[in-house]
Amino acid sequence: MAGEPEDTAAAVQHFHTHSIPLDMEDIERDWDTPVTDAGIAAKASVIVRVGMLDLGAGTGSFRVREMMHRIAYPLGVHVRADVNLTDIEAACTDGKDRITEVVDLPTTGVNTERIWLLEHFADWFNVNLGEESIYHAKPTVSEELVEQLDNPASRKSAMRAVKQARREPPKGQYAQHFDHVGAAAVTGGNGITVRQAHDRLDLIERRPPLYSPWFSGLASALACAAFVFLLGGGPYDMVGAFIGAGLGQFLRRLLFAHRLNQFFVTFVCVALAALACTGTLRMIGLFDPVALQHDTAYIGAMLFVIPGFPLITGGLDIAKIDFPSGIQRITYTFAIILMATLAGWMVATIVHLNPQGFEPLGLSPLVNGLFRLVAAFVGVWGFSVLFNSPQRMCLTAASIGAITDTLRLTIVDFGVPPEAAAFIGALLSGLLASAWRSSVRRGWLPPHLGYPRICLTVPSIVIMVPGLYMYQAMFQLGQFDTQSALDWAFRAFMVILCLPVGLAMARVITDKSWRYDI
Repeated sequence: MAGEPEDTAAAVQHFHTHSIPLDMEDIERDWDTPVTDAGIAAKASVIVRVGMLDLGAGTGSFRVREMMHRIAYPLGVHVRADVNLTDIEAACTDGKDRITEVVDLPTTGVNTERIWLLEHFADWFNVNLGEESIYHAKPTVSEELVEQLDNPASRKSAMRAVKQARREPPKGQYAQHFDHVGAAAVTGGNGITVRQAHDRLDLIERRPPLYSPWFSGLASALACAAFVFLLGGGPYDMVGAFIGAGLGQFLRRLLFAHRLNQFFVTFVCVALAALACTGTLRMIGLFDPVALQHDTAYIGAMLFVIPGFPLITGGLDIAKIDFPSGIQRITYTFAIILMATLAGWMVATIVHLNPQGFEPLGLSPLVNGLFRLVAAFVGVWGFSVLFNSPQRMCLTAASIGAITDTLRLTIVDFGVPPEAAAFIGALLSGLLASAWRSSVRRGWLPPHLGYPRICLTVPSIVIMVPGLYMYQAMFQLGQFDTQSALDWAFRAFMVILCLPVGLAMARVITDKSWRYDI
């Protein structure tokens, strides 16, 4: 046992080259000390690491601060944190000592499963230190899930644990999977050691993606095909988008596995998607020349790279008066969009495409509405898979998105401006997500269906992002038609502006912490 702290810390350090290593002497000496009795350095290592994992999962700065405060509260630590797109600077004090820790991430991404698990970790941490559960009314929900993270029997062990959370927690000793770190049972007060907290965080950080590259490609293909239908495309357009987006996302996952620069990856994968879509339609054109006229479908094949999470969370950060983080996120969003639209424009120029929009399908309003409902459900489900959401979370977000996006498109048909419709759709998504979470907490829905609002709202409104408008702006700019380019760009800007505003209004209505400036 003598060398175990060093071995563990060395293993963790391999995953934390951008933060203070956990084998620092002031942390290492408290490795097996109850976390409430540890020094400020050890306490800060847990607090800041939780914030780092939440930030790396793609959530906004206001949620990162909230999560850090939830961990700090039972430790008697006050935290003042500056949170940006890829870095955190946190000053922590326990009334006697103070420490400042800085963490910077090499890149950013989205992982809604990690956001969800960190919510449960915070509850597990608080309850086992004698505080109340915040995330769930029943503390056993989070306790069972967090303690089963390292169960090797199945990748679905965490979900099974949540479904079993109505049982009484184990008495006397930790469950078997805690034996390698455990001692006595946690009964509140100071029962978690620094080692135990970091072991749980190790398991959350090192969880592999839920879906393989081929399944991620399939989800992208279905989502973009559905997206094309919602934009007005027909069967040929959907087939082209399906092939292009599927191959593009498959390659994207393979390249990201090698930690390649994401701007380079975005350019290459969008180019492949556009070429694959165009090539598919040209092959179909050998049998049906009508397919050769579908020059807009390749835009739909590119939409899997839309950075919906930083776009929406950037707007929400600005709504919380956090301008540095909000501006950084929106700048990052537009940089990704610029690379994607630039790649699409180059492909269109090389193969002589001229996107003029989709031909009307001539469906009756009732049939069109039913197809929109199905397409919105499939599209949101696909984007949720790309965000690494568990299947139940995907289906919940898809149900919300099917309702809100169908409503948005329907009221546009009745003459409501697209910008106002986007606001209404986002507002309704936020209200439905809040109602869902409240229903779970009140016991009206099973506890294993409780998910963070951000993991439901963002996937449900990503499909409302005006990808067609943004691409048309770049295409017209490439043709040096600046007036048309500005027209499309401002249309896109107005819709993009209304989406986070709608979500922020929903939070103000349903959340007291958003209703008042405190």
